[in-house]
Amino acid sequence: MDMNEIKEIFFQECEEQLAELESGLLKLNDGDRDPETVNAVFRAVHSIKGGAGAFGLDDLVSFAHVFETTLDCVRSNKLEPNQDVLKVMLKSADVLADLTNAARDGGSVDDSRSRALVKELEALANGEVPAPSATVEVPAAATAAAPAPTDESGFAPIPFSFDGFDDEEEAIEGTVYDVTFNPRPELFAKGNEATLLLRDLSRVGEMSIHCDTDALPSLDQIDPEGAYFRWKIAVKTTKGEDAIRSVFEFAEWDCDLEIKVQEAATDAAERAEELPMIPVPFDLSMLDGAGSEGDADGEEAGAAANATATTAVAAAEAVSGIAKLAGAASRGDKKDAGAAATAAAQATAAAGAAPTIRVDLDRVDRLINLVGELVINQAMLSQSVIENDANGTSSINMGLEELQQLTREIQDSVMAIRAQPVKPVFQRMSRIVREVADMTGKSIRLITEGENTEVDKTVIDKLAEPLTHMIRNAVDHGVETPEKRVAAGKNPEGTVRLTAKHRSGRILIELADDGAGINRERVKQKAIDNDLIAADANLTDEEIDNLIFLPGFSTADKISDISGRGVGMDVVKRSIQALGGRISISSRPGHGSVFTMSLPLTLAVLDGMVVTVAGQTLVVPLTAIVETLQPEASAIHSFGASHRLISIRNSFCPLVDVGRILNFRTTQANPVEGVALLVESEGGGQRALMVDAIQGQRQVVIKSLEANYTHVAGIAAATILGDGRVALILDVDAVVGASRGQSLKPEMSLAATG
Repeated sequence: MDMNEIKEIFFQECEEQLAELESGLLKLNDGDRDPETVNAVFRAVHSIKGGAGAFGLDDLVSFAHVFETTLDCVRSNKLEPNQDVLKVMLKSADVLADLTNAARDGGSVDDSRSRALVKELEALANGEVPAPSATVEVPAAATAAAPAPTDESGFAPIPFSFDGFDDEEEAIEGTVYDVTFNPRPELFAKGNEATLLLRDLSRVGEMSIHCDTDALPSLDQIDPEGAYFRWKIAVKTTKGEDAIRSVFEFAEWDCDLEIKVQEAATDAAERAEELPMIPVPFDLSMLDGAGSEGDADGEEAGAAANATATTAVAAAEAVSGIAKLAGAASRGDKKDAGAAATAAAQATAAAGAAPTIRVDLDRVDRLINLVGELVINQAMLSQSVIENDANGTSSINMGLEELQQLTREIQDSVMAIRAQPVKPVFQRMSRIVREVADMTGKSIRLITEGENTEVDKTVIDKLAEPLTHMIRNAVDHGVETPEKRVAAGKNPEGTVRLTAKHRSGRILIELADDGAGINRERVKQKAIDNDLIAADANLTDEEIDNLIFLPGFSTADKISDISGRGVGMDVVKRSIQALGGRISISSRPGHGSVFTMSLPLTLAVLDGMVVTVAGQTLVVPLTAIVETLQPEASAIHSFGASHRLISIRNSFCPLVDVGRILNFRTTQANPVEGVALLVESEGGGQRALMVDAIQGQRQVVIKSLEANYTHVAGIAAATILGDGRVALILDVDAVVGASRGQSLKPEMSLAATG
């Protein structure tokens, strides 16, 4: 593993730490005062700082150090994390992310903004709490924070607290013992842990510790069952030597242990010469929390200890679980050494955590493609055996059934690998809300729900752009200014709610705001002025709301960084449709708007019902089907010239001829001779789709029709059946919409597809 690979791993871990940082700050902003939340935030910044120091990223280290100092004040209850303090910290988290991205991609960061935040963080660390900000009477123009003045050299002083040093002078009275602890391999083989022994020893009295790593061999010579570390410990206690020996009572036979009283004549210079490493106070509280804090701090300290020997140190960790303590002690970094001590208990904490590995996404994609081909070939093989075995009782059939079940399990397992929660995308939206709110002088809170809802990685990657457009639109156009909200009897702080949930095998994402809603008169007039609709057009409220998705439509009075240049929502709609999804709007003037996106959980496979329509084979997604039924003549009722209803359990449901909608035939078929599929569309309501026959139910591999042919209205995608034929996957929502009078607007006639 070369240095570039190690550096890439560091930046990947930074992404996780930044997500943890923002998540914790948002919890604090919502009133969570759990000490573990504060510790998690502190660990995230501390880990980024330590790793950045190993790679010489000075700008990142400097800013992270000031940020960490302020967070330490919160952790020690010297600074109350109120709304104004957290506002500064959330901005600092954004700058920390920018600095990390700049270090990875070679970009630059606005120095004036970072220096201004450094001064604000320093002020907070020095106890200068900002005055509470006004909620309403602040003009929008005043919300842009002016850069804090800096000197010509750009030097930003870093406060250094000497708190805690006096405590060392107030050491407890007692005898100082020199303890030499050298574990043998047998100690670890019997399940003992050096870390736990050192933790128990720290309870005996005041302790400083040194780790000797001179015996650590090169990576190719390491024995995984060996022991290579020796500890030299100074313990000051009033409990006597017996108390020290009792700590090693069950491990004394598996280690070399020497305990002697420290000679009073030994001065500091002699001690430094005898022990080449700098003494490190052993922090008992950090070890007690190693189960939660060791993961983040331990990784950071180990990376910062020796970047060129990362793999060797990692191997040593597996042997002893405490190599990182030595790395921090060798640097003489008091804080990092104490943090590195928590890595000694990491092995114990890791036992209860699920192990993970990092895999290149291209490898997973290739695996999924191969599994898809396996499914198709398995279906072809089953079809061939069925056609050649009339009885269907051969042992081959039984084996094929087992193969089909095994193939399904393999496919489900592979798809689960790519399933990821939408939390990273949702967390990214928090920053956008803060930035746009500051630019517009609005006070807005983002509430997220269902961020642990899992969806395919490809869907997540393509979800960020449309969500960004919608969030900016909601903050800029949807939510009113504090003055207008107060005048309307609302809370001056607006709310934007982002929700994700599963429904009928799809993921439903809702973006709701409690703003003024869509001004339909203004929207319609803008559309007329831009020649997007005729002046005498008679549109319903739903149709007017959907005008904002037209290309070139914008209600902005002037061009700005937020409003854009007449683009945005049309991009959103195209992006969602490219994912096989749908977007709808629900708005109440004066109460807000709700944008609902319905997306498939995966773009690779689906369970479908294979049907026949006018001689064509179609696949209807199983998640959209409520039930199937055979219509009876008495249940069919005509409505108007060409509409028909079917009676289902004392209720009437519109009957839709799929073949007629898709232009497979020019006349409507007889419902009694076909089968009705009762489906539920994302827009709500039910329809009975009439098909000629049902061939069966099976899992199919989705193939993009647009990538291989062209877009076909009413068709979502295509697949390959077991007999080798191509079958079209029906777009249920588009067909239902066409039955309501909406035009399919076909780009290509279905007759041309065969």
